[in-house]
Amino acid sequence: MASAGLTPDPERVLADLRELRELTEDEHGAQRLCWTDTWARARRWFDSKLEGLAVERVLDPAGNKWVILHGDDPRSLVLGGHIDSVPNGGWLDGSLGLLAGLEVLRALAARGRPPVTVKVVDWADEEGARFGWGMLGSSAASGTLDLQAIGGLEDRDGNRLPDVLGEYGVEVAKMPGARASLDGVLGYVELHIEQGPVLEDLGLPLAVVRGTVGVERHVVRFTGQAAHAGPTPMDRRREALAASSRLVLGMREMALQAGAKFTAGRCVTRPGVATVVAEEVDLTVDQRHPDAQVLADCLTRAQRLAREIAESERVQCEWSRLWDIEPIAFDHELIEIAQAAVFELSGHAHTMDSGALHDAAEVARAGIPTVMLFVQSLGGLSHAKLEDTREEDLILAVKALASTVERSLAWAADAARTPTPGDGSV
Repeated sequence: MASAGLTPDPERVLADLRELRELTEDEHGAQRLCWTDTWARARRWFDSKLEGLAVERVLDPAGNKWVILHGDDPRSLVLGGHIDSVPNGGWLDGSLGLLAGLEVLRALAARGRPPVTVKVVDWADEEGARFGWGMLGSSAASGTLDLQAIGGLEDRDGNRLPDVLGEYGVEVAKMPGARASLDGVLGYVELHIEQGPVLEDLGLPLAVVRGTVGVERHVVRFTGQAAHAGPTPMDRRREALAASSRLVLGMREMALQAGAKFTAGRCVTRPGVATVVAEEVDLTVDQRHPDAQVLADCLTRAQRLAREIAESERVQCEWSRLWDIEPIAFDHELIEIAQAAVFELSGHAHTMDSGALHDAAEVARAGIPTVMLFVQSLGGLSHAKLEDTREEDLILAVKALASTVERSLAWAADAARTPTPGDGSV
């Protein structure tokens, strides 16, 4: 299927991104932390970009913002992104997909009524940076959000999640109502920066994402015995920090052997005094792999290693699950559609798995055909002020998104001719 020639203006996307950067960035990077004044200001700025467009605007019960271009059929193709950032973040993470999606919507609106409804969504709290629960809005829409778990979350200043969200019109008890947002959605497309070095190493500007990796995230607690740093002989110590350090090094080696990813992102020692042997250590461990069996094997091996280390160091060891998600494969038809669009523009159709999680994963979990496009990240950097992508690659990415949407609209129009349960609109 050849592209029918949807013509967005990539330069306008770049101008919008720079304007958002100027509005919400300081000397340390982007500060669009969700559920803060800066994030709210960014959303108001985004609203100003909709002036003159014949679209409907809807805020769902989870705080997700929807922009709707009604088509001949109420069933829809959705383009997604997020305007929130981590503290001291970059200028492209999330916002590229949102603003490129807006530009594609502008091009579609200028051409006339589309065959199916097209929506752009700004997912609320993709990053989870304030309360530690990522993909908050999209998980509410997919039906996987654990209301009991999030109800007790607090930020670092002790502010409760339900109280803070209430300041922005979101009632936690009503968040499951966001599931109606996905009624009648035929497909979902998201453009995102890669956030890693693979495309740069390959010398490629774009890739089509096959799916997202599975994640096992735990807290490992080692408990030994506090003791004075001076009088206590080395061979008599029951040192929790020594045990956790050995586990980190062992799990790193395991990950390298298995082709997996392992991160020890946080280590808390108690009593945390320079002259006292650490009695207790809480260590977060994050394991990732696109194959569920490999991921399960990595977890089993890590837990066995932890037990062996604990016995050797004469300490106790306890694992507590923080969060997990299975590997999620994206839709093979939409992958082929996106590959055709990318190949037409770049002469390559590379596919890869995403090591990071995205709102697209939650949409796919809801059973909706999903695909993502990646654009190269310079140096593989993201979640940092130095996050960047070449201008020519950003332009190509906007064109690739438009071409993918153009082709996906024909696919969605065919799908819309087949009645499906739960049809509706946000």
